[in-house]
Amino acid sequence: MSLLSAILWSPNPILAEIGPLTLRWYGLLFMSGFVVGTFILGHIYKSEKVSPRWVDVITIYVLIGTVLGARLGHVFFYDWAQYKDDLLSIFKIWEGGLASHGATIGIIFAVWLFSRNNKFDVLWTLDRIVLVVAVGGALIRIGNLMNSEIVGQPTTAPWAFVFPRDTEHLQEPRPDQPVPAGSVAVQRVRQPDGKIAYETQPVSGSVAPATQVAVPRHPTQIYESLFCVFLFVVLYAMWNRTKEHTPRGQLFGLFVVLLFTFRIVVEFFKEDQVAFEQGMTLNMGQWLSVPLVFMGLYVLFTARNRPGRPQDAPRDLHEQEAREAALAAAKR
Repeated sequence: MSLLSAILWSPNPILAEIGPLTLRWYGLLFMSGFVVGTFILGHIYKSEKVSPRWVDVITIYVLIGTVLGARLGHVFFYDWAQYKDDLLSIFKIWEGGLASHGATIGIIFAVWLFSRNNKFDVLWTLDRIVLVVAVGGALIRIGNLMNSEIVGQPTTAPWAFVFPRDTEHLQEPRPDQPVPAGSVAVQRVRQPDGKIAYETQPVSGSVAPATQVAVPRHPTQIYESLFCVFLFVVLYAMWNRTKEHTPRGQLFGLFVVLLFTFRIVVEFFKEDQVAFEQGMTLNMGQWLSVPLVFMGLYVLFTARNRPGRPQDAPRDLHEQEAREAALAAAKR
């Protein structure tokens, strides 16, 4: 990574290869969200006298809901034409293809199922789980950055990134067309082991015909990651002030409204993700965000009619503590 008129960003998305196994930055950051989330949720549950044993249970529900929802969201919202003739390829998650709107639907369904099966109040549970989702969202967007995917449109901003590995958006300027400052020429070279290496060369002025050039772009992955961090700070401060007395649905509603309003805005700075979005006034991500914003507004503005009450969640921490005290006493 070097600093020209923009930041040249070309990390290897593969962290390590161990025999037949490949460890990618995206997968590591994806799972890190759940690991960090268990500590956050454990702190919240213990602060509200809810047994920490529920943390592992709901984490499993949310993990499954996230993966299934994100995958099916990608298939049906963005790429059904590819999968309709090869349904088995839907299960090839390792080939990529996850959608955040699908993940949102999957998480909401998973929380509803967990709450129904374990007699939790669903809005009480959603209010706590969105803090974890905010952290996970921040880490996943950094995973997208490590993959050089979901890139922004060209810009002259001083914080612009150049993504030579994003081969879908390389440009071939005309000989009489000057390239933007900070651009690099990209050449893909096949190595002896069959892998592709990306060689870059800074360019300025005009370039030879058929030269593929990576130009400075908005690092929209960072924009979204930082916004998720902002959401976590705001929501945690609100929860920490009222805890079990937080009106049910307030944190969830605010999270959904802010996240997907920002999503609608930031999409204007991104390149289209799929071909059918070209020429659309709003892209698929924006259209999918609109109903979620309205749903969040409804939940948020009706939250004052649903005050938080201690009985809204199972409070069996005292039972666990009593058992641990009894065991400790028996060992004396």
